[in-house]
Amino acid sequence: MSDAPTTPDMPVSPPVPDWEKRFRAPRVSLPDWAEDAPDRSLFVSNATGTYELYAWDRSTGEQRQVTDRPNGTTDGILTPDGEAVWWFSDTDGDEFGIWMRQPFHGGDDVPAAPGLEPSYPAGLAIGRDGTTAVVGRSTDEDGTTIHVVREGAAPVEIYRHRESAGVGDLSHDGSLLAIEHTEHGDAMHSALRVTRLDGSTVAELDDTRGGTVELGLEVLGFAPVDGDTRLLVGHQRRGRWEPMIWDIASGEETELGIELPGDVNAEWYPDGSALLIAHSFEARGELWRYDLATRTLTQIETPAGSVSGATARPDRTVEYLWSSAAQPPSVRSTGGGVVLDPPGMKAPASVPVEDVWVEGPGGRIHALVQKPAGTDGPLPTVFEIHGGPAWHDSDSFAAGPAAWIDHGYAVVRVNYRGSTGYGREWTDALKHRVGLIELEDITAVREWAVGSGLADPSKLVLAGGSWGGYLTLLGLGTQPEAWAVGLAAVPVADFVTSYHDEMENLKALDRTLFGGSPEEVPERYEASSPLTYVDAVRAPVYISAGVNDPRCPIRQIDNYVDRLAARGAAHEVYRYDAGHGSLVVEERIKQVRLEIDFAERHLKGAATQR
Repeated sequence: MSDAPTTPDMPVSPPVPDWEKRFRAPRVSLPDWAEDAPDRSLFVSNATGTYELYAWDRSTGEQRQVTDRPNGTTDGILTPDGEAVWWFSDTDGDEFGIWMRQPFHGGDDVPAAPGLEPSYPAGLAIGRDGTTAVVGRSTDEDGTTIHVVREGAAPVEIYRHRESAGVGDLSHDGSLLAIEHTEHGDAMHSALRVTRLDGSTVAELDDTRGGTVELGLEVLGFAPVDGDTRLLVGHQRRGRWEPMIWDIASGEETELGIELPGDVNAEWYPDGSALLIAHSFEARGELWRYDLATRTLTQIETPAGSVSGATARPDRTVEYLWSSAAQPPSVRSTGGGVVLDPPGMKAPASVPVEDVWVEGPGGRIHALVQKPAGTDGPLPTVFEIHGGPAWHDSDSFAAGPAAWIDHGYAVVRVNYRGSTGYGREWTDALKHRVGLIELEDITAVREWAVGSGLADPSKLVLAGGSWGGYLTLLGLGTQPEAWAVGLAAVPVADFVTSYHDEMENLKALDRTLFGGSPEEVPERYEASSPLTYVDAVRAPVYISAGVNDPRCPIRQIDNYVDRLAARGAAHEVYRYDAGHGSLVVEERIKQVRLEIDFAERHLKGAATQR
C-alpha cells in the first residue's frame, strides 16, 4: 500500500504551537451538584471554543450544553432539587442583565425572576423547593436591593442600601437569609445580617464596630440540616481568613482555632458533621477534614500544587480541581481518579515555578519565577502582574505565562502588597497610596531579577490585566527608564473618569481605597492615576480593551490613548466586542499573539546586558 499522492502546490498547514494548544484544549470547572439531587451537576467548559454552562446527569452519563451565546456564559446555579438551571444573561460581557431559567434536561429559557429589571448581580440563593429565590441586584440608581421571588407572585423587596451588599445564603429550611453588607462604608470589610424572608432582622455580626482595626466577615453557608441555625462564617480576628460557627438562635460564636499558616476557608460536609477545609499558603493549596465532634483535623491527600475548588459529596468523597504551573487542571476525587475528563486534545505541560522571596519596604515579597527549560540568564523577562488587587498568583496552570516561556522569556509573577494569602495586613496595605505601594514591591523584585542574572535589564516587559493592567500603565509612567515594553489589558488608565463610569460596587471600593471620592480627595486620585504620568512614558505601549467593560470602562482608556497619540508616543490599541476580558478561546489566543508580536518587534535589537 502506498501513501496518497501529494500535489506540489497543495498548501500545508503549519503545526499548531503548544502555546495555542493550551488555550484550545477542552477544560472543565469543578462541577456543582444539586443539594437534593446530587447526581445532577453543572459545570463550565470551553469545549465548543467558548466558555459555556453544561448540565451533567451522573446517573446516565449524559452531558448537555445549557447555554450558547456569542460571548459565552459562566454564571449559573442549579436549583437544590436539581430540576432547573438558573443562568445570568448579560449583553456582550457587560455584566448587566437578568437571571434566566432552563429545565435541567433541556427546554425553553424563561426569565427566572419576572418583574425585576436588569441589573448587576449581587448574589442569588434558591430555596430547596425550587419555587422561592432571593435575588441580589446592584444598580447605579438604587445601590443594592434584595428581593424575594416566588412563583406566580411579584418580587418583594426586603433590603435596600446605597452601599454594596450581597446575598449570602438561605438556611436549609428556607426561613433565614444571611446578607453581607458594607453599610458602614468600608467596601473591603463586610458585616453580616441574618433576616427572615420578610426582611425583619434576626441577628447582626459586625467586626468593624468600635475598633481601630477593620476586620471583615463573609458568609460560608448555613448548616445543611433542617432546623439547624448554625452559620459558617469567615473572619479575620487573628490576622488572616479562617472559619468559625455562629449559632443564630443562641448567639454563640465558636472560633475553631485551626492552626494552619495562611488563609483557611471551609464548607460543610453534606450531613453537617464536619467541615471541608481549603488551606492556602505561599501560593499553594491543600485540603483537610475537620471533625466537629472531636475537633480533629485530618489532611486529605492531594498532589503538590494548587486546589482551586473542592466540594464534599454525600458519600464523603471529596472532588477537587487541581493543577500546578507545570501540569494542566483536572477534576479529581479522593475516591480515585479523574471525575470529569473532557474529550479531545490535552493541554501540553509547561515548566514548574521556582519560589523567590525578596526583602521589600513592607516585608518579604513572594514571587513565582518560570524560565524556559535549560536556559540561563540574562533572559528577556515578562513581569506578569495579577489583577484584583485582592487576589494572588499561585502554583497553578496558566496558559498565558506558559506562552511567553515557549517564546524564550522568563516570567516573574509578584504577590505584591494587596495580594491575598499572606495575612490581613498584607492585603489591606494599599489604602491612600493606591498603585504606588504595589509598584514598590514590583521594583524590589525587578532589582532582584536583574541583580541575580535572571533578567536582561534592556528587555524587561511590564504586563498585566485589569488591576495588573492598571499597575502596568502606572509603572510605565512613574518608572519610565525601567521598562522596555508595556502590555496593559483592560486597565484603569484614568482613575477619575473610571470612577465616574464604572459599576457602583467598584465606586464603593475606590472610596474605601482612596478614603473618599475624586471630589473629596483629588490629590490621592491624581497621585495614583496613570493619566497623571502619561507624558513621561517612554516604552512602547500596547493596550487591549473590551468596549462593553463595566469595570475598566472604555472612555477612560480612550482619554489615556489620546494623550499618547497627541505626542506621537509608540503605542497600539486593540478594542474588542466584549466586557472585562473574553470567554472566546480564539479571541484570547488572538490577544496573546498580538501581545507577543508587539513585544518581539519592540525588543528586537535591544542589547543583552549583564
